[in-house]
Amino acid sequence: MEKKEMKTLLRKMLLIRRFEEKAAQMYGLRKIGGFCHLYIGQEAVAVGAISALDLEKDYVVTAYRDHGHALACGISPDAVMAELFGKRTGCSKGKGGSMHLFDAGLHMLGGNGIVGAHIPVATGVGLSIRNKNEDGVVLCFFGDGAIHQGSFHESLNMAKIWGLPVIYICENNQYGMGTDFKRVSSVTDFSVMGASYGIAGKQVKGMDAIEVHETIRKAVSSIRKEKKPLFFEIKTYRYKGHSMSDPAKYRTKEELEEYKRQDPILLLKERLIEDKSLSEEGYKAMDGECKSACDASVKFAEESPKPGFNELYTDIYA
Repeated sequence: MEKKEMKTLLRKMLLIRRFEEKAAQMYGLRKIGGFCHLYIGQEAVAVGAISALDLEKDYVVTAYRDHGHALACGISPDAVMAELFGKRTGCSKGKGGSMHLFDAGLHMLGGNGIVGAHIPVATGVGLSIRNKNEDGVVLCFFGDGAIHQGSFHESLNMAKIWGLPVIYICENNQYGMGTDFKRVSSVTDFSVMGASYGIAGKQVKGMDAIEVHETIRKAVSSIRKEKKPLFFEIKTYRYKGHSMSDPAKYRTKEELEEYKRQDPILLLKERLIEDKSLSEEGYKAMDGECKSACDASVKFAEESPKPGFNELYTDIYA
């Protein structure tokens, strides 16, 4: 990658980190209600993968830990924070909240709240692309907690049979809610699970944004030439609990500190400084810009109006 591209990845990861920290603060102040699942620690996955797409023709479908994916797709911090606040200016008009961030124009099709239920949706988007003879690719993100859902296995089988341009990405952050994934899976190398359906799989180091980007870039290029699904297990780690209500007492402080030493933001920052492509002052300036953008998003959300009562009857099927 060119150094300019690397700095763009770093800035996007920093924006997500500072946004999530601000969201946690606002949740603590009860400005945000309901469920709130933070993406802190996993930034390299969304940023690295989504930066390999052309969102004029490609699509992203993800689960409920979706703030990072939304920002990586280009939804503004203002629109995301307003959605968390339940305001009309939010990307889903204040009616979706944390788990249902959505922007059809940017091809970000959620944010979906039911574990594994969006995997068939992503498969359907791939079918639409195939039937319309389009050149798009779908990235479908889900957690390790969804890997044993029937919807995962049914979707991969159909995608292989029909030759659908879908890249299935398991973000393995080591814990399904409060349970170590190794305790509930007879197979702990998830990358082999696509083999049952003739789908190639690979493990990827999810704390390295460049490795994620290069892997997905090559996968996207491959699928554009030969329509067939692919599957990746991207190994990452969340620094916070499953949700804001989870104190994460099921893991040790030593384990958490070990992963923090692999922080994706610090790894890329150090690489750029070592290459003399970024200075410490330049990093601080970049970080300051991200913090200011997140502060501004809170101000925007607080000053935005709530949805009117007429919104009860819009955007519904019946």
